[in-house]
Amino acid sequence: MISPIIVIYTAIIIIVIYTAIINLWGIFVMRIDKRRAEKKEWRISEKSLWLIAVIGGAVGTTIGMWIFRHKTKHLAFKFGFPLLAVVDCFLFYLVLDRLS
Repeated sequence: MISPIIVIYTAIIIIVIYTAIINLWGIFVMRIDKRRAEKKEWRISEKSLWLIAVIGGAVGTTIGMWIFRHKTKHLAFKFGFPLLAVVDCFLFYLVLDRLS
């Protein structure tokens, strides 16, 4: 039988890795979309950017928005991404707190 401690630590590791990957992906996607906008190329849809933010990448998309100065004039992004990032951080804390 698997120890409950091993299950808990495995869950924590999976959550931390997932969160890191999805947020790095959020930064990367904002960079790609900014470059494509500058070159007048095919863009990543706003729906896709929001999807990444909603599934846990809001911190990354917010950081990407600020670093690359992309989508900062759109009020939905300017206020929505940071608000969602706060919610993500709170949920991340709650989940890890419950598991530990």
